[in-house]
Amino acid sequence: MVTVLLFGQSLKDVVGASELQFEITEGTTLKSLIDAHPDPLEGLMLFLAKSEVLVTVNRKVAVIDSPIRDGDTIKLTHQTNPIFDGARWHNP
Repeated sequence: MVTVLLFGQSLKDVVGASELQFEITEGTTLKSLIDAHPDPLEGLMLFLAKSEVLVTVNRKVAVIDSPIRDGDTIKLTHQTNPIFDGARWHNP
């Protein structure tokens, strides 16, 4: 079983919860988990496609194709302007 934690009101609204749990099989990725559970997770794909979600698996930054295993905690955080660690984008 994996736990999916959602942070940001937009993600919580599209999924309808702030925490979900799913049974998984070996060789699962976040993408395959979403594909296997379109209701309630399909709404996340719009945010993921626009790179508006920071994905972590067990506190490590991950991507949608990262493998997930039984017992993992997946954290999805909505980021409308993904600037990390105080870095700023400057025009030359």
